[in-house]
Amino acid sequence: MSHETTGIEYLFQNPKIHLDERVRDLVSRLTLEEKIESMLQYQPAIERLGVAAYKHGTEAAHGIAWLGEATSFPQPVGLACTWDTELMRQIGSVIADEARVYYRRDPKLNGLTLWAPTVDMERDPRWGRNEEAYGEDPYLTGELSKELVKGIQGDHPVYLKAVATLKHFLGNNNEVDRGVGSSSIDPRNLREYYLRAFEKPFREGGAQSMMTSYNLINGTPATLYHGVNDIVRGEWGMNGFVVSDAGDVMGIANDHQYYDSHTPGVAESIRAGIDSITDDAELSKQAIREALQQGSLQEEDLDRALFHTFRVRFRLGEFDPAADNPYASIGEEALMTEQARALSLRAAREQIVLLKNEWKLLPLNPARCGKVAVIGIHANEVYRDWYSGTLPYRVTPLEAICAKLESESAKDRVVYSDARDRVTLTAATDGAKLTVNSSGDMCLSQDQEPTVLTMTDWGYGSVTLNDEHLGTYVTSDEETLRVTANEAYGWYVKEVFGLTPVEQGAYLWTTWNGKPVSAGVEGSLKVMESASPASGATDSNHTTFHIETVSDGLAEAIAAAQAADTAIVFVGNHPLINGKEENDRPGLELAASQQRLIEEVYRVNPNTIVVLTGSYPFAIPWLQEHIPAIVYTSHAGQEHGTAIADVLFGDYAPAGRLNMTWVQSEDQLGDIKDYDIIRSGRTYQYFEGEPLYPFGHGLTYSPFEYSNLHTDAHKDNVKSMAALDAADTLQVWVDVTNRGESAGEEVVQLYVRSEASRVKRPLKTLCGFERIRLEPGETRTVSFTVRVKDWAIWDVTRDCYCVESGEYTLLAGASSADIRLEHSVYVRGEVIPPRQAGSRTRAENFDDCFNILLDESKEQKEACVRPRSPQRPGWIAFHGVDMNTVSVAELQCRVSGNSRDAAIELHLDTLDSQAVARMNVGNTGGAQAWVTFSEGLPSVSGIRDVYLSLRGEVRLGHFTLGASNPEGSGFQA
Repeated sequence: MSHETTGIEYLFQNPKIHLDERVRDLVSRLTLEEKIESMLQYQPAIERLGVAAYKHGTEAAHGIAWLGEATSFPQPVGLACTWDTELMRQIGSVIADEARVYYRRDPKLNGLTLWAPTVDMERDPRWGRNEEAYGEDPYLTGELSKELVKGIQGDHPVYLKAVATLKHFLGNNNEVDRGVGSSSIDPRNLREYYLRAFEKPFREGGAQSMMTSYNLINGTPATLYHGVNDIVRGEWGMNGFVVSDAGDVMGIANDHQYYDSHTPGVAESIRAGIDSITDDAELSKQAIREALQQGSLQEEDLDRALFHTFRVRFRLGEFDPAADNPYASIGEEALMTEQARALSLRAAREQIVLLKNEWKLLPLNPARCGKVAVIGIHANEVYRDWYSGTLPYRVTPLEAICAKLESESAKDRVVYSDARDRVTLTAATDGAKLTVNSSGDMCLSQDQEPTVLTMTDWGYGSVTLNDEHLGTYVTSDEETLRVTANEAYGWYVKEVFGLTPVEQGAYLWTTWNGKPVSAGVEGSLKVMESASPASGATDSNHTTFHIETVSDGLAEAIAAAQAADTAIVFVGNHPLINGKEENDRPGLELAASQQRLIEEVYRVNPNTIVVLTGSYPFAIPWLQEHIPAIVYTSHAGQEHGTAIADVLFGDYAPAGRLNMTWVQSEDQLGDIKDYDIIRSGRTYQYFEGEPLYPFGHGLTYSPFEYSNLHTDAHKDNVKSMAALDAADTLQVWVDVTNRGESAGEEVVQLYVRSEASRVKRPLKTLCGFERIRLEPGETRTVSFTVRVKDWAIWDVTRDCYCVESGEYTLLAGASSADIRLEHSVYVRGEVIPPRQAGSRTRAENFDDCFNILLDESKEQKEACVRPRSPQRPGWIAFHGVDMNTVSVAELQCRVSGNSRDAAIELHLDTLDSQAVARMNVGNTGGAQAWVTFSEGLPSVSGIRDVYLSLRGEVRLGHFTLGASNPEGSGFQA
């Protein structure tokens, strides 16, 4: 139905009727086949009802992607370094405006349901999609995501400008095996960390959509996870729709092999809360039809899902007159406006982090800095990631630096070296030379002069090659090589090659997917079908190549640095090489060639500044020790270069703050697939090592002073300190003064630390922040509103949040490590009572564990536990169990076993104590073949710590220690 239609034929067309009634009326009028068709991402037109076709899902991580030119903003990892909530809301509004423009051009293909923001917690910097999310802290992520959501969806009480889809629920922070692996998340990690980032955008931001993840959660595919209905809808009240990630519903059978066919997975996904399926349309529809015929899916299940998707479409104004919807009039004038361009520059500036600034080397004075050597390929490139979209223009750092110095009287102030080698390749067997014709075709020739190619070493065995004359990259398909690609870009980055040294100084040339490049007939180059042999070995079918260096990029860079007063070295990653969707990073270090470049430039010029452009944290201890000034920026979009030059030359004082802990080395991290941040010591909350740069770190050009940290909590005469109740809201104030000679910005950070707890608590947790700008000498009182209930832990003994009684310390400062002031308050909360023996205890509600994974139990919604490695015993601990409340001395366990040695032992007080009970479970018939075992116990009384040791391939669902004893006489033998 067009926006201009005024005739009302059906109830759902009447804007005066309650929204939910209109949606139910529309869904009720659909035939069963129309309902099936509408369960997919591409919802078809239903012309008889005047319903237009609609597509769910437009990528918008940092600007509209894949539809055409649109305003580009820094990567989300950079946006998070702004710590600027108002900026995020404005960016969201621009993204929604431009989505409206494209929707108006083609509403059938350019939908208004936007796949952003990515809210996944980044507890590991090696994640291949690190650039897409907002860091390691759930409070920061929640606040920034919430404001982006508000900007995208608008503030009208009825209509939505666009819809924000939060990604990816849940526990999605590794790419390798993401489609088959399971994220093991116990209740405390789940409730205190992973869920908290998602909760705020729903509860406070009103997000109307969510996407599930590819992984399993405790052994259950995320599309089937009970938390979608129970938590997101039930607890948080989300009333929008849930969409599956691309191909993931079919992945239940294809990847997870959870079911033998697609039908049960599709049916169960819909019942579990998936409202829109992003998958193979025909397979999905056939599976829905079969599930309906078999009775595993009912028509009302489809009605419920379609109610959610159509309700959102109604709120977008699709079924109402355009005059009623304030967003319907957004047109071409809203695309790439001057205001949006200015906002892009503001964001690019604000996200820059000054990591180090020794000798006050920065900012540079354009009139006094002398000759400047600009070095490195990143100086003259602006790269885009998979979700960047099409940049309308791009300003490189080199262009912006030259513009800064053009106004000065001295000429030739800038010398540039990209530090790349120019090389030729010849066949090792017959000396045939690699040539490229004007059309970009590559071949080997005995007669022609070889083509000089520029080689960029990205580290970890990845290189790109391009022909500067043609201005294009070497790329490959499954058969040939051509020099025709405008950039290294694509789902499969086919412009990446390997050049592996083999015998006699020759190199084996391999494609992006490891296939050898060899000589074909009449001098052609071909891609061989066989995978490449191991390094150092070739066979007669593999052509090897000699590489001759025509010009030495490192030598040229050294010469440029020697001839300059200041050297600025640009290094970093390519956002689609050595870390991207489906590929985790091979390491945290810079490419070895980039590390050597920095060291050699610094050797000849101590006034060396390093600008690090990256999609993620790096381990750069040598740089921190030696280089006087280090600047970090994400790949920041169209104004990338302008922002960097503004910071380098003092037109803008940097104030970005790191959204993740930067470690000294990968050795300080555990297994990337370990999702237990509490016991593995991940993120600033639990990391006890020495970081390279702490969470929240960032310098600026002016010193800021903190003073007068105080609260509105009243003094408790009994405790002799400020006290408040768990339900209270606390006002916190701190004075901040700019002691510098120029205006600047500061990110004031507020943390809280619990001084006493029943369980291991974070070292500190962020509970407030504000980015402020102060003139020289200006003082401002920064105010924070803190809800004491946000200091709660998840009490695994009672399955609820709990604010514990005790002392809490507020910490104000410039980073998680740079704490300037402290102030303590006392909270009159709860004292968690001892666990009660005699009641059923779910296995995942442990207090501590070792070598344990959470897995699925089809008997209960929640998980069971099993040893991570069956070859080593795992254990779970339950502290403070009151044994005086039971009368029958018995251990009863609900278990399954998958091996002859599957067994469970019970220890009291310490794991090293002699086992008081042992159950030989053996093989019960499979992982989901659950049986109940009972074992008598000796007489026990008092409050004891209970350890259950799990051996072999055993799973524990729940257990009970004894039966209830109202007289409290303890265990009896």
